[in-house]
Amino acid sequence: MNVWLQAGLIAVVVAVVVIRRLRGEPLNARDLFAPPVVLTTIGIWSLVRHPGLGGGDYVWVAAGAALGVGLGVLRGITVTLFERDGVAWQRYTGRTFLVAAGSLVVMAGFGFLAGRFGLAPDARPVQLSIGAGFLGEALAVGCRVLLAGLPFAPERRDLSLPLGTDRIRR
Repeated sequence: MNVWLQAGLIAVVVAVVVIRRLRGEPLNARDLFAPPVVLTTIGIWSLVRHPGLGGGDYVWVAAGAALGVGLGVLRGITVTLFERDGVAWQRYTGRTFLVAAGSLVVMAGFGFLAGRFGLAPDARPVQLSIGAGFLGEALAVGCRVLLAGLPFAPERRDLSLPLGTDRIRR
């Protein structure tokens, strides 16, 4: 896949997710887990295609992914959860963005160290970092919803219909 096309797709996915969560949205499992799975898969695919990675490279990549998941969990703790229309909703807060900004600084520092210790720049896929962060956030938010006993929102078949409408428009 073309690098610019891939970067554009990633930017669109991240922007859509952040805008929806900033406004507040019903929380369903697919919307919670699909973006991190897609981004992480693209990142892993990029790594598989990279020739000549050694054991040390994979250690750096694994450590970066683990750090991303951990920072995502911290971000997920700051997401506001509430019940509306009988289902769980989520909304990003100012603290969510503060943690996200701090995460960017930490991950940039980690990337700098990885580069100084010889990890090739194309062996550090941005999609994997973003996907790991969203995965950590999804795990934290999902656990919080389950612990609170809130039901996940059902899948909506037609996004133009208001919440609670479960018929398919023909």
